[in-house]
Amino acid sequence: MTAPARSSADERLLAFRRNKLALVGAALLVLLVAFCFLGPLVYVTDQVHTVLEAARLLPGEQGHPLGTDDLGYDVLGRLMAAGQTSLVIGLAAGALATVIGTAWGAVAGFYGGWLDAVMMRVVDAGIAIPGLFLLVVAATLVTPSVPVLILVIGLVSWLVPARLMRAESLALRSRAYVEAMRLAGGTGLGAIRRHIVPNAIGTVIVNATFQVADAILLVTYVSFLGLGIPPPAANWGGMLSGGLAYSYDGYWWLIFPPGLLIVLTVCAFTFIGDGLRDAFDVRFRERA
Repeated sequence: MTAPARSSADERLLAFRRNKLALVGAALLVLLVAFCFLGPLVYVTDQVHTVLEAARLLPGEQGHPLGTDDLGYDVLGRLMAAGQTSLVIGLAAGALATVIGTAWGAVAGFYGGWLDAVMMRVVDAGIAIPGLFLLVVAATLVTPSVPVLILVIGLVSWLVPARLMRAESLALRSRAYVEAMRLAGGTGLGAIRRHIVPNAIGTVIVNATFQVADAILLVTYVSFLGLGIPPPAANWGGMLSGGLAYSYDGYWWLIFPPGLLIVLTVCAFTFIGDGLRDAFDVRFRERA
């Protein structure tokens, strides 16, 4: 008796589950989200008012499991609050970059010709300018906030998704079902919406995970340079930057925890991206 045929969704899930690092990344992400968003409900701290007389307490002193920072904030509570900011900015900026890049690349690849040439020269020009430089310039012109950082990071990160989507669109526009829609009087935008983007969704989703990881790193870089969200708001990059001022005084708890969480978060999204690549790419599924 033959086994029932597996659906495409089942095959993708199976391919994802075969990737052990992807499962580790998914578990890490769940733990990080729970730590940042559910942790403050269990471990309540004041992350607004400074307590200078309780500054730089050792881990375990006066009821602070990870000690306090130079302003008297509880480090464990600070990590949770900072993680909320870092994850929200990373996820939102990654989603914004993916949406813009997908739309731009799909239009350029589908229509081709002079429109493709003009649109992709804009992408090439943007890639030639380092994204961190643009982010630093923007941070010096406007007061950094969560919405501002999301917008700026999204607007400097959509270039790579645009190039990937253009390549997919060039390959898909000559398919029979797209030609059939054209002959039936369908519009170009309709073909992009109904056929090009849905058939390239695997590439879009995989790249989105890497965009989130890159966005979190960009937030870290800007905060490390002192151009992040001003206090009392916090993010892991800002905590790392503030802790380095005391790196030679032995205050390891101001440096190690935020640095470790940044590494774990970026690794989690990278591992998940690798697993999604295995799940959506037929070549990897067949190899498995």
